[in-house]
Amino acid sequence: MTQEELDALMSGDIDIDEAYEESEPSAPQPEEEEPAADEPYHETNPDKYRVSAMNSWPPPPPTDDNKMVHQLDDVTKESEQKASEIFDLIEGISNDLGKGEKEIKPIQSAIESNIELFTTLCEKFPHVDTFKAQLDKNVAAKENLDGILEILQNGGDTIMNIMDIMQYQDIHRQKIERVINVMRALSTYMNHLFAGKIDDSKRVSSAVHIHGDTTTEDVVSSDDIEALLASFGQK
Repeated sequence: MTQEELDALMSGDIDIDEAYEESEPSAPQPEEEEPAADEPYHETNPDKYRVSAMNSWPPPPPTDDNKMVHQLDDVTKESEQKASEIFDLIEGISNDLGKGEKEIKPIQSAIESNIELFTTLCEKFPHVDTFKAQLDKNVAAKENLDGILEILQNGGDTIMNIMDIMQYQDIHRQKIERVINVMRALSTYMNHLFAGKIDDSKRVSSAVHIHGDTTTEDVVSSDDIEALLASFGQK
């Protein structure tokens, strides 16, 4: 408290109760607790539903994002497309490396001719330092050129190894497609297994609440029972 506030308090210009209420810190707001992993997930809106391995109910809605075969089809399609793009890029790099090797060979041949020439000149004119210096420069250039050529050749070999490894991507795609076929076969089998002879629109509606149920929500009313009996009389 400052001296001015103390003087105002002594003179009675400030209500001590009001000042205490204003200076009293507000109670901390309770933090929102995240639902425990074992608590049921109550969101049923398909647009807001989030799939989580920690919640077993309700099951994911049959949207395009949750249809398993639909998702796997997208995976195989996109994987094949991206693999094709990667192969195109790798092929371009391989072509550039091969072109570099071809362009280096004429230069290499020219340097070898220079080495032969300056070697002959050095033998005939051993006291001329210029011939010896040019011979050393060409020998060094040839060594550097041989190193560059080796790097290009190693790059080409690496590219071939990458293309061999990328073949496994096609094998993985075929495995996913086999899983898709098994899932579709199981879906067809289940549809045939649970197929009925009576159309759903002609079936009698079942009771919402039966004696012995643990819940009493949505109990069938007397009006519903009368309507059900009347439907029997119309048949």
